[in-house]
Amino acid sequence: MGNKLHIVSLGCTKNLVDTEVMMGKLKNFELTDTESEADVIIVNTCGFIDAAKEESVNTVLNLHETRKNDSLLVMAGCLSERYKEELAADMPEVDIFTGVGDYDHIDELLAEKKSRFSDEVFLIDGSERVVTGSTYHAYIKLSEGCNQACSFCAIPSFKGKLNSRNLDSIAKEVEGLVTKGYYDFSFVSQDSSSYLRDQNIKDGLSLLIQRIELIDGVKSARILYLYPSTTTISLLKNIAKSEIFHNYFDMPIQHINDEMLHIMKRGFGKDKTLELLEFMRKLPNSFVRTSFIVGHPRETQEMFDEMCEFATSFGFDRINVFSYSDEETTPAYDMSEKIPDDTIAHRAQILGDIASECAKKSLQEKIGATVDIIIDGESDEHEYLLSAKESIWAPEIDGEIYVNDRSKDEDLEFGIIYKATITELVGDILTATVDNA
Repeated sequence: MGNKLHIVSLGCTKNLVDTEVMMGKLKNFELTDTESEADVIIVNTCGFIDAAKEESVNTVLNLHETRKNDSLLVMAGCLSERYKEELAADMPEVDIFTGVGDYDHIDELLAEKKSRFSDEVFLIDGSERVVTGSTYHAYIKLSEGCNQACSFCAIPSFKGKLNSRNLDSIAKEVEGLVTKGYYDFSFVSQDSSSYLRDQNIKDGLSLLIQRIELIDGVKSARILYLYPSTTTISLLKNIAKSEIFHNYFDMPIQHINDEMLHIMKRGFGKDKTLELLEFMRKLPNSFVRTSFIVGHPRETQEMFDEMCEFATSFGFDRINVFSYSDEETTPAYDMSEKIPDDTIAHRAQILGDIASECAKKSLQEKIGATVDIIIDGESDEHEYLLSAKESIWAPEIDGEIYVNDRSKDEDLEFGIIYKATITELVGDILTATVDNA
């Protein structure tokens, strides 16, 4: 077997972390962007909803069409785990199947040329990663699995119950990355506000915050995916008190109608949701992101209208909109009163337009402000524009800032935090002038 590797990571940032672990185990391979010259091709798949499943299967099949005759094609991750028997029977194009438990054994699987599915999910403890996409930012996975019972979500059916990483393990990983120059971290899991609850620790995130603050070299951090029923005002206050963790609140509430939240089995209602969101919004320099699902079974027009009105009026900085996907093994799959596909698509378009307007308003409010930005590199727009993000923003999902002032005596360095003044909004991209170069 040769030593050229082509690897594709699909789905969420937790998948990306697992992909980076596989890259760490295969450091003796030479990475290639050209699949036709690769000796090993790995696709880390997503199996969350229909669109993700279709993308995963099509990616694997397309890579099979262009790969070398003697190469190995590996299908890993959530989709492989969720449909292991079906895929093994229906996709002879794949040489090796593996799920969500053997990322750190990928080198063994390649050597043995055998499929393997471990009984437990992979938690990264002690495994070396090759961090991709940034010289200063890394995602840190807090846990796998989920103890929630949301009607629409299949994740617990193939990733199991909540399984939190040891706090010392997380701290050791962050410390190791700091020594390599990383200083900005996003902590992620399916339900981050439940971190350590499987170990009978109620407020694990507050302990995490305290522990990470002790690590010299960590300058910036945020927590992704808070769950309303396990988020407390006390936790939000601890985030707000931190000098490292931003007041960045990514809480996918999925709906605002009280009855629909009950149907979705979210474990909380409208009043609790509003209490948390309003507290977040009032904190200084807060950034509030959420997600909504449209077209869940039994969603009436009135319920949808209430969600639209709330999305319009609350003042979210960013909103993700998801169309309901009918997933087997979920409670919603067996519910009556399914919403027609064309109605779901229409509602998604309406709420998507509202989300775009909310983001635009949030960006417009930045004009004239002085903020901390990080230069990522040259922009795709023009050779004289640099691409940056505000330091509070999560990478890739929250936007891009063009730095249009390159007349300073010193060149601006990539991966460095600068003070900058936001000058204008062009389309959906802010422009800025660096103040202290």
